[in-house]
Amino acid sequence: MWFLFALGSAVFAALTSILAKIGIGGVGSNLATAIRTAVVLILAWGMVFLTNEQGGLVGISRKSWLFLILSGLATGASWLCYYRALQVGDVSKVVPVDKLSTVITLILAFALLGEKFTWKSALGAVLITAGTLVMIL
Repeated sequence: MWFLFALGSAVFAALTSILAKIGIGGVGSNLATAIRTAVVLILAWGMVFLTNEQGGLVGISRKSWLFLILSGLATGASWLCYYRALQVGDVSKVVPVDKLSTVITLILAFALLGEKFTWKSALGAVLITAGTLVMIL
């Protein structure tokens, strides 16, 4: 089941890039990011109420709040950078560089979360990096 959601994420991320590049014409990247964020906010809270999860707010620990807020700040910074990159660069070059986040995530998961860094994940990281370089050069 996780694979279907991950695949859905990839498809929607691809659509995000194409739709954003089309929509950002003549719009400042920060304003475009704010509009996108407002839509995501409405959608996310809509899902919370649709699934009746709003009661879980009171049970969130301080640690979870801290890390969810930090994650939100990282997401915001990522989106601001991404939209600016889309505005000034080609989608076909911006997206591969953005996907280097996979390699960075593997390294951080190994260093900070103690996840295993196997020869397969090392090879995958090298191939993703090489593929990115091929696509942008």
